[in-house]
Amino acid sequence: MAAANQDTTRPQNTRAIMSFLREHAPFSSMDDTHLAHFAEHATLSFYADGDVVLSPEDGLAKRFYVVKQGRIRGERQHKTEERTETTFEISQGECFPLAALVGERPTRTLHRAAGDTFCLSIEKKDFVTLISESEPFRDFCLRGVSSLLEQVNQRLQSKAMASIGSSNSLDTPLERYALRNPIVCSPDLPVRKAVARMHENNVGSIIITDDGRHPTGIFTLRDLRTMVAEEKGPLDTPIGQVMTSNPCCLPSTADAFEAAMLMAEHHFAHLCVVDEEQRLIGVVSERDLFSLQRVDLVNLARTIGTATHLRTLVALRTDVSRLVDAMLAHGADSGQVVKIITTLNDVTVRRVLELNLKKNDPGIPFTWLTFGSEGRQEQTLLTDQDNGILFETPEGMTPEQVREKLLPFARKVNDELAECGFTLCKGNIMASNPKLCLSIGEWDDWFIRFIDASTPQNLVYSSIFLDMRAVFGPSEPLHRLLENVLARIRKNALFQKMLAGNALQRKPPLTMFRNFRYLNDEKKHSLDLKRQGLAPFVESVRVFALAHGVETANTLERIDALARKDVFDAKDANAWKEAYSLIQAIRMRAHQEMLDKGEELTNYIDPDDLNPLDRRILREITYQL
Repeated sequence: MAAANQDTTRPQNTRAIMSFLREHAPFSSMDDTHLAHFAEHATLSFYADGDVVLSPEDGLAKRFYVVKQGRIRGERQHKTEERTETTFEISQGECFPLAALVGERPTRTLHRAAGDTFCLSIEKKDFVTLISESEPFRDFCLRGVSSLLEQVNQRLQSKAMASIGSSNSLDTPLERYALRNPIVCSPDLPVRKAVARMHENNVGSIIITDDGRHPTGIFTLRDLRTMVAEEKGPLDTPIGQVMTSNPCCLPSTADAFEAAMLMAEHHFAHLCVVDEEQRLIGVVSERDLFSLQRVDLVNLARTIGTATHLRTLVALRTDVSRLVDAMLAHGADSGQVVKIITTLNDVTVRRVLELNLKKNDPGIPFTWLTFGSEGRQEQTLLTDQDNGILFETPEGMTPEQVREKLLPFARKVNDELAECGFTLCKGNIMASNPKLCLSIGEWDDWFIRFIDASTPQNLVYSSIFLDMRAVFGPSEPLHRLLENVLARIRKNALFQKMLAGNALQRKPPLTMFRNFRYLNDEKKHSLDLKRQGLAPFVESVRVFALAHGVETANTLERIDALARKDVFDAKDANAWKEAYSLIQAIRMRAHQEMLDKGEELTNYIDPDDLNPLDRRILREITYQL
């Protein structure tokens, strides 16, 4: 029951109430008409420290409250002891009791004022009016934090879009981009006539199809330049002899992001769009996908992948930051953006390796491995090197002899990657370390010891070496290695238990009262978004993934795979993905701001520097950890 000394008045200044509401979600997205309805029917109540605002004993929830000043503490009876415990705190701009009002039931939590507190409230009938008439309000009441996350993503996109202009989203299906009548020809058409047809239609490619309209090849203006420069034949040559066979195709239901990543990875500029029967229905080009001022993903990846000097690669790294802003404007979420960054990093690593192979090939085939966040394809602009080498020992040689050839090569590559912005690993988790330049048999033995001897150091290593993938060289040896590793982990319950215990050591950055838990080192009043925000998700999901044989290393892909295996509930999985992505988005935006100010990149933020919506959501989602 509410405290007897509660002071309740009808606020007179409707404009002041509306102005206050506009500063907080979901009211910031509501129409003025609905805000006015709230303000005109609102009651302002004062509660002294310790006063009960709302109790389960009050019966069905009858009012909707918004904290105008002060805090509300939620209390519940302890499950095993005869005492109450604080389960949450509600601060300025936040509202309650949503679940009770929507569910037409009493609240299950006693709400008590923590210090002198003022609350605005409206009767249930006015709450119902707002739910029925205001879509943003209804969406928030029914979906809570998920609704707020969408508001953040929309604000990020609109902010970036303001400087770049409107465009299709990267989530847009390809059928909206694809040309409805792609220019096609048969394989026996002379190149001269094919090029004339391309010129007449002002396009840069022509698709070669069979009688069933299935694409069998593609010919572009770039192919024409190569044909002429290398004198591959006269212009009367049938196009089927000079076309690029088996063009890359995607279904019309695939989105622009999938197309962009394929183009960036393989350095081509056109994709065929096909229907369910693999019949050609259109062509999408990089020009269709992006018009990002002076730089775009596909062109940047191609430029990196064909660079002839290290200095060119170093210079190109400055374009990545600008691309990140542009990707956000085109609708890329944080999961997509980190994959874009990782893709460009991969292309850079491959090019550094290729340039060094041209100058000083050690003569030993190898697979260049990457670990940790790069292995998970979750890199941001702040990255260091976590890499290694896997090789199959040639006949007549010992692993030690192979290392003698590979290690000097690896050391040169590590140094040049450092020049490109990939800082040297302080823990020496690098391919130039003899302990990380191993044959497949040595890697297998290493993992056997790693799994069987669950030492504290090995558990630290688990966050690095159990998230691995191949960046350069054959991937099949790594696949064989991972199959063995996953099989051993699934059979080793003790190792799984210790991994889980290690993951539980990652504490979310909140106190029991839902205040932020700041770092205790030199970074006063700061949160480490990587260690305190992302790591609890990454390490917890990794435990489940390894226990259920999920080979992919990416955290969001692991969550999807576990949901498909019914290990995770689909709704819970989606909520975790949204929460993880929001923390990653805040981290990336902080990095962009640091770059703009010429500051050194770190993962530290001061929550007070965030806007109220970001700060509120960060507290909400970390509370769920």
